[in-house]
Amino acid sequence: MSPQKVLVLDYGMGNLRSVAQAVLAAAQGTGVEVQVGHDPQQVRDASRIVLPGQGAMRDCMAHFADSGAREAVLSEVAAGKPLLGVCVGMQMLLEHSEEQDTPGLAVIPGAVRRFRLEGRLQPDGSRFKVPQMGWNRVDIARPHPMWEGIASGRHFYFVHSFYAEPADRRDVAATTQYGDDFACALARDTIFATQFHPEKSAADGIRLYRNFLTWFP
Repeated sequence: MSPQKVLVLDYGMGNLRSVAQAVLAAAQGTGVEVQVGHDPQQVRDASRIVLPGQGAMRDCMAHFADSGAREAVLSEVAAGKPLLGVCVGMQMLLEHSEEQDTPGLAVIPGAVRRFRLEGRLQPDGSRFKVPQMGWNRVDIARPHPMWEGIASGRHFYFVHSFYAEPADRRDVAATTQYGDDFACALARDTIFATQFHPEKSAADGIRLYRNFLTWFP
C-alpha cells in the first residue's frame, strides 16, 4: 500500500513556509508524507491537499490559475479528495468575493464580504479595526472530526478584512464574533476550511492540521 501524501499547494500566494512547517510538525508519527508543490501530477498523486492563501483574493486566484494546478485540484476535490483551505484559501472556495469583484472557485455556494464596522465600538470603547488582527474565540457550530481534541471556545489567530458568508448555514463549522458573528470555519463533504491561521495558533492549530491528516471522510 502506497503511503499517504499531503500536498501543500505552492502557487506563490500563501504563507507557505509557516504552513508547510506546521503540517510537517503535525505529520510526525502519522506516516503521512508531506510535499510542497503545484504540479498537476503531484495533485493527482496526493491523498489530500492543503490550499493556503494570503494577500488579495484577485491575486491569489490569478496565481492559482497560472500555476497550472487549478483544474487538477477542482477535479480531485470533485472526486472526493480531502482539501483544507486556510485564510484566503478558504475564501477562494466560495463563488464570489467583494474584494475587487473577484470570482471564486464556486466549490462552496456563497460569497465573501467585507467587514463593515465603520463607527462601531468594541465593548472596551475602542473602535473596531479592519483588518481584524490577533487572537479571537472560535465557537464550534456543529460536530466534525476536524474538531477532535479541540474544545469550543478556544482561541485562534486571525488576520483578515473579509469573511465568508455561505449560502447554506449547514456549511458553517464554527463562528467567531467581530462586530457580528461570522463563519470562521466551513465544512462541506470532503472540504474543511478556516478563516483563521492554524499555523499561527499554537497547539490547537497543530492539532487541527493533524486531524486533517488522519481524517478519512
